[in-house]
This record gives sequence, structure tokens and C-alpha cells, in this order.
Amino acid sequence: MTVVAPAAGPGRPPDREAPPGDAPGHPPMAGYAVGPVAGGKHRAAGPPPVLPAWPVTGLLLLYPLWWALGLGVLIFPILAVPMAYALLRAHLGGRPVRLPPGFWLWAVFLAVLVVSMAALGSEPTGAVPGPASGRMVGVLFRLVEYLAMTVLLIHAGNLTERELPVRRLVRLLGWLFVVTVAGGLLGVFAGTFEFTSPVEMLLPPEIRGRGFVQSLVHPYAAQIHDIIGDQRPRPAAPWGYTNTWGNNFCLLVVWFVVAAWGQVTRRRTRLLALACLAVSVVPVVISLNRGLWIGLGLAAGYVALRLALAGRVWVIGALAAAAVALAAALVVTPLGNVVTARLDNGKSNGVRSYLIGRAVAGVAESPVIGYGSTRTTIGGRHSITVGESADCERCGNFTIGGNGQLWQLLIAHGLTGTFAYLGFLGYGVWRFRRDRSPVGIAGSCAILGSFAAMLWYNALVTPLAFMFLAYALLWRNEGRQADESGHHRTGTPDRR
Repeated sequence: MTVVAPAAGPGRPPDREAPPGDAPGHPPMAGYAVGPVAGGKHRAAGPPPVLPAWPVTGLLLLYPLWWALGLGVLIFPILAVPMAYALLRAHLGGRPVRLPPGFWLWAVFLAVLVVSMAALGSEPTGAVPGPASGRMVGVLFRLVEYLAMTVLLIHAGNLTERELPVRRLVRLLGWLFVVTVAGGLLGVFAGTFEFTSPVEMLLPPEIRGRGFVQSLVHPYAAQIHDIIGDQRPRPAAPWGYTNTWGNNFCLLVVWFVVAAWGQVTRRRTRLLALACLAVSVVPVVISLNRGLWIGLGLAAGYVALRLALAGRVWVIGALAAAAVALAAALVVTPLGNVVTARLDNGKSNGVRSYLIGRAVAGVAESPVIGYGSTRTTIGGRHSITVGESADCERCGNFTIGGNGQLWQLLIAHGLTGTFAYLGFLGYGVWRFRRDRSPVGIAGSCAILGSFAAMLWYNALVTPLAFMFLAYALLWRNEGRQADESGHHRTGTPDRR
């Protein structure tokens, strides 16, 4: 792409340098554009269209409202429509719409997503037989959400600093961490809290009573599970499931830390942030979520290692001090007993091992494109005589691919889809590995953490959205750093 300055005019030298927004990694800024003319040359074509930031801002800032309305994860495809329209309008208006690095890998995954639908009528050994039509609703839901995530990634990555500064996007993600902590506390102290949302009221009774629909439109504070000997609430608000709550906690905490300590903030703000982190220990422990505990340990270790390699060795000591303080808090409070009881009661271990075996066996039978969707086991892991009934639609049968994103990819989209999905995220980690800024470390931590989380968490919908926003931040930060480097070399002031 050839970038040119505005046409010369009275009082304007013809060789005036284009503004920073025209540097590699950023779309042309307002007042500068490229446009084809006769002879294959380019000239100024007027101000290019501005990408609106409100769909991204409204999505993140108002997510508690969307949850309360019963929209929840449905808001992503809804807001993807104005995002896609804005991108199309920008493209038609002469503003280049860039695709993220390595996007071809994600495009392969989307293609496999569609092609694998041809296998919806096939069954792996040990799965409940069923027609392809009966699985189409879930498949279409996932396809729409994956497409919405794609639009979100492209739209957020094409926003300029003038339209949505990186710092503001980081703060919006940090805000959602505060929302996650608040939802966790609600689940701890008001675990039975729930209500009928406006969207739920509008649905016919025969539809809103279904378990899948309830998980989408019915807001509740916690899931009630018997894991350590009695029924206890496990935080879920506003993310629908306890596992999703734990996954999002890990993905968002790094941005909260960057917003509080990696940017210019007041001392009072940092003290409040420290208090929020301290309070968050309560729902983290009460959630009984071992995957969350492992994820936080991996994230802390990775960030400390990156900072130590950058010369901030003192971080290792700070991490050790924090670990000692946490251990002391567990010893002197009842939270320690909860952790001990959870570690002594691994009720889900057998089920997870059983489902992993079913997923691996399934991909061996259909290795290229998988089966297009998840499958349900015949009976349970001990007997084939148990199963769902009219009184309990989720009894007995287990979902193959419902115990982690990796296993869902394997059973639903085979090795081709799995390699494309992992390849895209892995390429992002490799591409931005030299970014030692707070945004660079937090973004790579979020994406790398997803590789561990996919062993026990499913990523669709909100965890994948936050992974893609981390990707977009890394992508934009690369362009911003290139711009700043160019300004230092040329002495051009930053006019963004």
C-alpha cells in the first residue's frame, strides 16, 4: 500500500509527511486517505470514514446491564452487526480494513466449522444416536458466535488511538474484572439470587423452560453443587457458569493489574485496586474451582518471569511475599478448610478422564473434520442404563467435548480445525513475543493461559471474546510502538 500526503496547495509544501496514523500498523487518520486514480497512482481522497468505538465500549462497559436484561452472550452477535456494517462502510469509503496477523489460520478454522457440519448425522462409538437436524440449533449458535468473535477482533484491531485508545480498552477490561469480583461476592453471599429477565419474559413458556435457553437468558448468582459433602453455591454471575466465571477471572485480572499499575494512576486508585484483589480471594476460594487456582498460579509465574527477564528481578521477591501472605490468610481463616476439602474431593476427575477418552476415541474415528458438534454418551461412565428423563434432562448422559475447549475442538472439528484454532492463537503469542510493555506481557499471558485453560474450560463465548481482545491489543500495540519509534527517528510530533 502506498501512502501519500495531502495534495499540495497554497501554503502547503508538496512533500509534507503523512501523520502518524498512516504509519504501518494503523489505518489512515482523519484527513488522510488513499484512493486510486488514473495511471495506478494515488491521491488524497478526503477524510476516510471513522470507525465507531461505541459497539466495543457499549459491549464491555454495559455488560452487567446486558446480563440483567437476559441478553448476556447474545449481545455479541447483536453488536457484531453494527461493527460489520462500520467495517464495510470504511472499506467502501477508502479506508483500508486490516486483518490480524495469521488470520488465514483462523479463516481455515471457520471453513472447517462449516464443512464439518456434513458429519452431523454420524456417530462415534458410544454416543447416543440422533438426527443431524436435532443438532443444528447448537451448531448454528456456535457458528454465529464464532463469526461474532471474528468481527469483534477485526473491529477492535482496526480502531485507531483517536477512536479508542489502547489505554481505554485496557481499563474497560479491568472494569469487567471488578464486575467479575462483584458477581463472585454476590454468588458467595446470596447464592440463591435469581430473577426472570425481560428477554425471558418475552419467550414462550415451552422455549424458556429448556435448560440451554435458561443458561442464556435467566440471570442467577451462582450454581449450586455438592462437591465437598453438601450443597454449596459456586459463583457464576454474570458469566452464566462457575467454570466460565473462573476462566474469565484469569483472563481479566491481568488487565486489571495493568490498568491499576501499568498506567498512570493515582495512589488512591491503586489502594482501591489492591483492596479489590484482596477481597477477590474469597469468591476465588469459595468457587472450589481448581482450574482457576491453577490458572492464577501459572499467570503469576509467567508475568514474574517476563518481568525478571526484563531486569525487574524484585518481582520474584514480591511474588514470594504475596504467596506467603495468601498462605497465611488461608491458615488463619476458614478459607483454608475449604481448599483442603476441595483437594480431598476430586469427584469430577473420573468424569473428566472418561470424557477425554471418549473425545480421543472419537477423533480417531473421524480425524480430519470431526463430527461437526459435540455428542452425548450412552449412559454414564459406570453404566449404560442411566440417562436423561422428562424430570431430569441432564441426568446420566455426559457431553463429549463439554469438559474443555481442546476436547470440543477434537470431537467437533477434528485435527484440522484443532490445529487451525491453536495455530492462530499460537502464532499470535510468537508474533508479539518481543513486546515487553505491560500490554504486551498481559496480552501474551492471557493467550498463553488459554492453552492451559482449554484442558478443562470451554472458550465460547465470553472467554474467547477476551482472548480476541487481548490479541487485538497486542496487534494494536505493535503498530503503536512502530509509530512511536518512527516519531523518535524523524522528530515528527505525535498528533494522534
